[in-house]
Amino acid sequence: MWSVPEGHPGGEHGDGRSADVPRSDIPAASATPAAAAVPLRSVLAPASFRHPQANREVLLGEARVAYLLQRVRRRSIGFVVDVDGLSVRAPGWVTLSAIDAALQEKSDWILRKLGESQLRQQRRQDAQVEWKNGAVFPFLGEPLRIVLDAEHRFQGRGAALVAAPHEGLPRELHVALPLTADAAQIRDTVHAWLLKQARAHFIARLDHFAPRLNVRWTKLRLSSAQTRWGSARSDGSICLNWRLLHFRPSVIDYVVAHELSHLRVMDHSPRFWDTVATVVPDYKALRKSLKDEATPSWD
Repeated sequence: MWSVPEGHPGGEHGDGRSADVPRSDIPAASATPAAAAVPLRSVLAPASFRHPQANREVLLGEARVAYLLQRVRRRSIGFVVDVDGLSVRAPGWVTLSAIDAALQEKSDWILRKLGESQLRQQRRQDAQVEWKNGAVFPFLGEPLRIVLDAEHRFQGRGAALVAAPHEGLPRELHVALPLTADAAQIRDTVHAWLLKQARAHFIARLDHFAPRLNVRWTKLRLSSAQTRWGSARSDGSICLNWRLLHFRPSVIDYVVAHELSHLRVMDHSPRFWDTVATVVPDYKALRKSLKDEATPSWD
């Protein structure tokens, strides 16, 4: 199974206390006395993170974190950071003070993951597509420009990929809609085209890697999950997120190989990563791209 990394608890431990920033005295450029240094904490507002279903709040260092606490049947306290924020799952017998202590112990990891998640969300917002004639979005790692074509001057239904009109310009996706089409119509037509492209591309890459890994896949399902790129089941069923089509082909190949490798090793042990490396030797760099590269939000 491949999921966006912030959903995995772990990392460095910390006690949640923040040390004072030491003062640095800078020599004056003239005889005028130097002004007193302004503490960094008085310039920067304390960080704040809030889960939309938050029912508890904790102060980790100088960051206020409102999180969702769920009482579940399990043996230990679990932490998950995803697009919504921090969720804590704890057995019913664990006291609130014990949960607070565990949060303080994991504060470094929690704050780092919350910050990374917030940064990814900001990147996604910055990559937001304004669905209109001339809009550009990433397709297989390259810009693709939308051209509304009411006269349907292309083969096929809905939309079609067309070569760039001039060298140095992005390729075009001609969409059979008038210039008066609203954003929802354009988005939905492009989405339908992308789903068709995703299925064809994924099947081709599954068929490419399966024999090299000596496995057999049986069924492909497309996903639109926000926090998971793919998954695999022991019966050969593969699920891949159609949003992967925004990434360059080598990144897609990594995710495909990752899921097919699970048909041989169903965990993330060293043997699993050794299996992935047999077909995608640079998987570590490609895996990092999934974290660092922004993709458009389709909400």
